[in-house]
Order: sequence, then structure tokens, then C-alpha cells
Amino acid sequence: MSVPHYGDFGKSLNDLLSKDFPVGHAKLEVNTTTSNGIKFTVTGAKDNNNGAIVSEIKTKYSDKSRGLTVTEHWNAKNVIGAQVELQDAIAAGVKLDITGSIHPSNGAKNGKVAVEFKQPNIFTRSSVDLFAKAGPTIHTDAIIGSEGFLLGGDVAYSVNDAALQRYNVAVGYTTPEYQVGLHATNKFSHFTAAYHHKVNKTVEAGAKAIWNKAASDSVSIEVGTKYVLDNQTFVKAKIDNVGRLGLGYSQVLRPGVKLGLGGLFDTTRLHENVHRVGLSLALEN
Repeated sequence: MSVPHYGDFGKSLNDLLSKDFPVGHAKLEVNTTTSNGIKFTVTGAKDNNNGAIVSEIKTKYSDKSRGLTVTEHWNAKNVIGAQVELQDAIAAGVKLDITGSIHPSNGAKNGKVAVEFKQPNIFTRSSVDLFAKAGPTIHTDAIIGSEGFLLGGDVAYSVNDAALQRYNVAVGYTTPEYQVGLHATNKFSHFTAAYHHKVNKTVEAGAKAIWNKAASDSVSIEVGTKYVLDNQTFVKAKIDNVGRLGLGYSQVLRPGVKLGLGGLFDTTRLHENVHRVGLSLALEN
């Protein structure tokens, strides 16, 4: 089996419950790729409540023969950033990742250097956050897997304080048909149990239960499903234990043009102005 990195633990369920619900904003995304492999992406999203527009332009260049990927971005808040990734150049399964950004107006900056090591049954990453407010911080996570079982952990260590800032643990079981997992985060104060099931080629279903023992004795539950109408169209729905209903619709109008519609409705207050809707349009050549 090929294990995911720690950040992608439970990704199938997270995508089911969060992606393709363009709620509360109108978003436009344009992707173009040049003949020599440079990809340009321009995004803009308008908040339906306050009218604020967030936009960004990004360029990405990949040289697969050298394992090199360079990404640059510049957003409307005047933050300029870059990322350089080098895969398998040092050794097989090793990836070097250097990321940084700067705000020219006030001089705020951040930078991170990371190293990944991946083999069929293990995926581990370590990084140093050079400009963290608390001083240099070392982040390390790892997942090991065998016969469908996954066990992972994540820690953050402050060099200045000589103390752990964060530690999390995850355990799960995965097959091509379904996945189950338990995630303990925020120093074992926040627990998530989840499952994702590919019922058949057209139907997916999943649910998660969350207990934050530091905030409440109650458990939050959310369930969702996806139904594929055809190769170009699918619909999604989700609902939680307080009655919030999410609906999503996605369709490829023509090659390179994808439309998404979404809404989040409070079923306990249907006659009040508390519902949110939105749309997204993605263009790609």
C-alpha cells in the first residue's frame, strides 16, 4: 500500500464534506498552460456579505526530468511568495521543499525548509519554520502503514522555549472501498472519528463525529453523500446535528469550463435571512 502524508489523513472524507460547496462567495478561477509547461492560475473570490474581493495570480513550472517544481504567487494583499520543490534529486524517495513569502509594505516575512521521505509503507516529513513568532519551530510528522492499517503522529517543537507546542495522533484502516479513522488533536483535547465509503461507481457516503472536550460535553455529527449523474455532472449533500443543510452541484459545461453552485441552509430557521449561497466558475485550457 502507499501511505498518505499526515496532512492528508482522512482526505477522502474531508473532500466529500468540504469541497464543491462554494458557499458565501462568487469565485472565478482561470488556468492556462504554455507550450513549455508553465501553468498560470488567476483566482478571484467576492464575499457575498461584505463585498470584499480576494484575488491571486500564481505561476508554476515543472521539470519532471530533474524533479524540480517552482511556484510563485502574488495576491491582492501584496504578499509575494515562492516555493521550490526538488524530488528524488538527493536520494530516491527524498523531497526538499523551500517555501517563503514577504510583504514588501511592512516587511513581514515567513520561511520554511522541509524534507520529506516516502517509501511504500512510510511517509515522514520534517520542517523548520524560520520566522515563527515564538522563534524557530521544528515540525515533524510521520505515518506508517501495513495491510491497510495506518498509524501517524505530528509534533511541533519550539527551539526558544524548548517545549512541545503541539502533538497529535491518528490511527485508521483503509481499503479501496472504505476508510475509517480516529484523530486526536490539540494535545488530546479534540477527537474526530470518521468513515468514508465508496458505495459504488456513482455513490459516495461518509460521516464524522467531533468531540472537543475543552469546550463542550456534546458531540458534533456531520454526514454527507455524493452522487455522480454522468461523466460531467455530480451533486453533493451534507447535514449536521444542528440542522445545517449543505447542497452542491458541479457540471463541466464544455471542455475547460466547470460550473459549481452551492448553498448552506439552516433548516431550523427556514423563514429567516440566515442562508448562504454561492457559485464558482473555473476555466482551463
